[in-house]
Amino acid sequence: MSRIEIQTIASAAPEAAARLQAARQASGFVPHLLGVLANAPVALETYQTVTAINARGSLSAEEREVVQIAAAISNDCGFCVAGHTRIAKARLRMAAGDLEGLRADGGLVTPRLDALADFTREVIRSRGQVSDAVLQAFLAA
Repeated sequence: MSRIEIQTIASAAPEAAARLQAARQASGFVPHLLGVLANAPVALETYQTVTAINARGSLSAEEREVVQIAAAISNDCGFCVAGHTRIAKARLRMAAGDLEGLRADGGLVTPRLDALADFTREVIRSRGQVSDAVLQAFLAA
């Protein structure tokens, strides 16, 4: 049970409700994270804006989900793991072997995605202070 109310399209303030409606139209559901952020409409707007900017980066949607799931597992956020797994399965159709390996916090079938997951975990473990060797191995992959 959430300690913070999860807003719905019906219960949210109008400026947040419109954003939740757009999220539902885009993905078929309103993630609970957005429902929580809707308690502070500016926070919801910020999250959605940063997400849109991130989508314009050089990582593919699948690569972004690998980073998200690896980070969520490293940070023990079951809520986040579940949400990003749903995206990876339903929207991106990520290969089962990759998704299973990722969720087990182990190796992925696709070498490039495996290297990305490993690097993500190391960035979190080392608090961004990865060694030169780790960085070079990642860039080589």
